[in-house]
Amino acid sequence: MMLGERAVEYVLVRRRGRRGVGFKVDAGGLTVSAPVSMPLSRIEALARDSERWIVRKLGEWSGKRVPVIEWRDGAELPYLGGKLELRIREGTRNAIELGERELRATLRDPAPESIRHAVVAWYKRAALAHLAGRTMTLSRIAGLTPPRFFLSSALSRWGSCNARREVRLAWRLVKARPALIDYVICHELAHLRHMNHSRAFWTEVERQCPAYRELRDELLATDHLYRDF
Repeated sequence: MMLGERAVEYVLVRRRGRRGVGFKVDAGGLTVSAPVSMPLSRIEALARDSERWIVRKLGEWSGKRVPVIEWRDGAELPYLGGKLELRIREGTRNAIELGERELRATLRDPAPESIRHAVVAWYKRAALAHLAGRTMTLSRIAGLTPPRFFLSSALSRWGSCNARREVRLAWRLVKARPALIDYVICHELAHLRHMNHSRAFWTEVERQCPAYRELRDELLATDHLYRDF
């Protein structure tokens, strides 16, 4: 749609039971959430009413450049809020392990794409262990029956929860510092009691994670740093 003199691509998500129109701008661009029956012309008219905010947010995100990883020995990788130095050597079989501030990879083929494939596979294993463990721990602290847990490869959202009591977390979240990870988990666990974003939902988030406002703002400001691969 046209916002001023600018053509803006957007994703439209229609939700049953939704009354108003919501706008979200992140690394993936503009997402518009709207009721199922609302005409597209009305949705875009409301977007134009919020034109200044949308254009400003799109401009802010365009300035957030995602770091480029060079898949070679000595590369720095984000992990749990810190940095790991990638150490590469050739060997007769593929193996990768976490050392003290290092990620050591032995590869038959140390080409960049092979390195990337091995590192991403390791991240997913590490994410499954850490994220699933924290989800179980935090759900018990909150007095909840632990939900079923799944990893996600989503880029536009860090977590989700559905009515089947399934929590999904993006594996890339394991790059963030632990407090940010816990905030995302508490956000999804709060949906086990309130499958919406009502006042009661945010009260539950605050009960589980008292500093959620500061952590939410930090994640919004830095989450592009965790999408580098």
